[in-house]
Amino acid sequence: MTSPKMTSPAQPRVQVGNLWFDAVTEREVIDTVSEAWAAGRGGSIIPVNVDVARMASRHPGLAELVATGSLVVADGMPLVWAARAGGQTLPERVTGSALVFSLSEAAAADGRSVFLLGGADGVPDKAAEALRMRFPGLRVAGTDSPPLGFDSTPEGVQRALAIVVAAAPDLVLVGLGFPRQEKLIEELRRVWPGAWYLACGGGIPMAAGISRRAAPLVQRLGLEWVHRLALEPRRLARRYLRDDLPFAIELLGRTAMRRFTRQRSEPAG
Repeated sequence: MTSPKMTSPAQPRVQVGNLWFDAVTEREVIDTVSEAWAAGRGGSIIPVNVDVARMASRHPGLAELVATGSLVVADGMPLVWAARAGGQTLPERVTGSALVFSLSEAAAADGRSVFLLGGADGVPDKAAEALRMRFPGLRVAGTDSPPLGFDSTPEGVQRALAIVVAAAPDLVLVGLGFPRQEKLIEELRRVWPGAWYLACGGGIPMAAGISRRAAPLVQRLGLEWVHRLALEPRRLARRYLRDDLPFAIELLGRTAMRRFTRQRSEPAG
């Protein structure tokens, strides 16, 4: 397991399962990126939902991949609840889809450019236009909808890297799904280290208006997965109901039990 890396005394890292998360709000993520832009530093943001946490719990290599993120944030209320059950604090859920908008807004305000990578043909272009309309002044450095399986060959990866480097963006939104997007981000950071990268999953189609998020109240209650299940039952039922839900329940129980055991072992007074 990778040891915790402290970003600052005000931003501790919290362990949930075998992953470490930055205990930050969405606003603090934006401030961190803006400060890094001003200082000429790049980085990456890895939002982790329950599905990603489940896969990382079974494959140490995936946990190591998550740990490469400059900021690792909890994109799932069960992870926030599990931290609290273990006596720790993650201040809020920070989703990749929300960061697509808030980081683009920050980029527009700071005069920075954004590149959108991932999604079906035409989707990144549609998302870019929607973001430009929403945040006047936003500079779109480019978009790319790479062909299916492009990252399974060195040539396909090199093509994607070359397109991004040629565009010279400050922010790259990478929506390829876990762990493909995280692996590509690490490659991108090597060749274009001054940018910030967001592993945003389905955030690009959401920005394009092709898929929609649940109502804010549903999000706060941690029930956005129910909303998504209702929209795509055939695709998501197995993942959410058979795989992720039992894992989330087990994780909550395990962290609560660990806290209870620790408290009982501590000397009184």
